[in-house]
Order: sequence, then C-alpha cells, then structure tokens
Amino acid sequence: MATFLGINLFGLFGQLLVGLINGSFYALLALGLAIIFGLLKIINFSQGALYMLGAFTAWMALEYLQINYWWALFLVPLTVGAFGILLERFLIRPIANEDHLYSLLLTFGVALILQGLFTDWFGSSGLPYAIPEELKGGTKLPFMYLPNYRAWIIIFSLTVCAATWFMIEKTKLGAYLRAGTENPQLMQAFGINVPLIVTLTYGFGVGLAGLAGVLAAPVYSVSPEMGSNILIVVFAIVVIGGMGSIGGAILTGLAMGIIEGLTKYFYPEASNTVIFLVMVLVLLVKPSGMFGKEA
Repeated sequence: MATFLGINLFGLFGQLLVGLINGSFYALLALGLAIIFGLLKIINFSQGALYMLGAFTAWMALEYLQINYWWALFLVPLTVGAFGILLERFLIRPIANEDHLYSLLLTFGVALILQGLFTDWFGSSGLPYAIPEELKGGTKLPFMYLPNYRAWIIIFSLTVCAATWFMIEKTKLGAYLRAGTENPQLMQAFGINVPLIVTLTYGFGVGLAGLAGVLAAPVYSVSPEMGSNILIVVFAIVVIGGMGSIGGAILTGLAMGIIEGLTKYFYPEASNTVIFLVMVLVLLVKPSGMFGKEA
C-alpha cells in the first residue's frame, strides 16, 4: 500500500475525489443561488427541493418514458426551469417588493410541499438510477481508481459553471441582466422587458439545480430528502463566497468540497461541520464573504 509520510495515498486521493465530486454539486447549486440572489435579490430556499425534483424527473423520464440519461441531461433542466418560471410568475412576483423574509418563507414552504408530495408518492427510501453505458468503468491512476462517471461530473460541472460565469460577466446578454435588475426603470425606458428578464433569470437559476439533480441521480439514491440534506451546506457556501458573487459561488463550492474531503481523511469527526466552521471564521474576518462587496 503506497504511503508518504505516514499518509495512505490511496485513501487520501480517494477522499479528494469525493470532495471534488461534492464540490461540483456545491458549485452548481451555489451558482444558481448566487444568480437568483445577486441579480434578483430573492432568497430561494427551494433550491434543494428543485435539485431533488431534477433527480426525480430524470428517474421518472427513464422509468415511464424510456428517456435516457443524455436526453434527460438536456430536457430536465428545461422542465425544472419552466416550473421555476411558473413559480416566479405566480407566487414570487406578487411579493417582489416586500421584505426578503417573505420570499424566503414562501420558497421554504414550496420546498416542504415538494418534499412532502414526493415522500407520499415514492416513499422515503432511495430509488436507483443506472449510470449510462458510455460512462461505465474507470481508469487506473497511480494512486487511485477513477470511475469514468465521477470524472464526467467534475468536467461537465466545471464547464457549465465557467460558461455561466462568462455569459453573465463578459457578454452583452449578461450586461442586460445586470442592468435590468440594478436599474429596471432605466432599462424599461430603453424598451427592455425587465419582468421577462427577471422571470427567465429565475428559471435559469433553478434550471441549474435541475441539472445538478440529473448528474447526482446515478451517484446518490434518488430520494425526497436529498435536497434538504444539501441545502444548508450550499447556503453556507454562498455566504462564504459572498451573497450574489457568481465567481465566488463557483470557487467556494469547489474549495469547500475539497476541504470537506480532506477533513474526512484527517479528522472524520469534523467533516460534517467544517464548512460551517469556515463560514463562521470568514464572517468574523469579512462579513460580506470572501468575494462579496462591502455594503
């Protein structure tokens, strides 16, 4: 067994891989939250439930409609995003000018309803979702075995996160999104449909949660509790990165996944709390978060 300075390299790199995989999901979910809060100032507490909805939609599409993983990867985010558009249009927009607490309580209620419905329909035990044939197997590396599907999750998630950051920060469309939410009266004076921009932005943010759900379905069991288990961690990550910081959400999500993986190897007892400890330390030093702007 390969060791270095008393460290089991097989175990260390194995936990680093787990950390990278978790970090990829954290980054996608935190990115969606950061987009929704940073551009729309909506605290979306239903993001975890929509992640769960994405996983269940992929499972139902395969089970009942024989829609395979690759089509689900494209169709499920659109479906979850469409659900988010309806949610924004009919529930969130009427309270858009109220205190942020109203949107938090509303989306928290939506999350509880979705979790309760899926628990009633499918029970609390997890449902399996098979890895696509093209991504089965793995590669033998010097200190670990790398499953192909795990590598796919990391590469695909990073690609989506990088493309989203580039679109929002570096393109004319992203400039319209930022301007439409920062100064809606001015944009409307130029003939821009700001309510439509808000609705589509919210739909895109929750669509990222649906995409993360599809990616997670073959790795974790598809269950009603999967969203609630990850939501608090993702909110902590968004706070660490800085509420509304797009790049901060991505970098912090990946970093916290790696830190969590290393903690599981060196001090497993603290692995469930290390992210919250980092959050406390960051807030003590910089209350706006690592990449957030001071108010």
